[in-house]
Amino acid sequence: MSQPALDVFQVIADPSRRQILQLLTKNSLTISSLAENFDMSRPAVSKHVKILNDGGFISIRNIGRERYCMLRQEGFNDLQQWIGYFDSFWASKLKKLEALLDSREPKK
Repeated sequence: MSQPALDVFQVIADPSRRQILQLLTKNSLTISSLAENFDMSRPAVSKHVKILNDGGFISIRNIGRERYCMLRQEGFNDLQQWIGYFDSFWASKLKKLEALLDSREPKK
């Protein structure tokens, strides 16, 4: 039985995974290089990397014996789409509030 896929918020819920994403904004890094930034084992970092890869936030490229991680747009697109929905919702609410306040201003 396979595990259900994680949604984007489950993928980025862990602070270590968010830190990995931030580290990868500077450069692509090997899993060993990433592991040097954490107080956890390399296999634990590898598990986080797998979740980020499965979620579409990073890709892994094998170069020789090293596995390089780099950011990927896909997971961020899903996240932005969800946030964009609520950006539109709040912008609409603020426009309605502005119209209501403008209609209550005394006419000169």
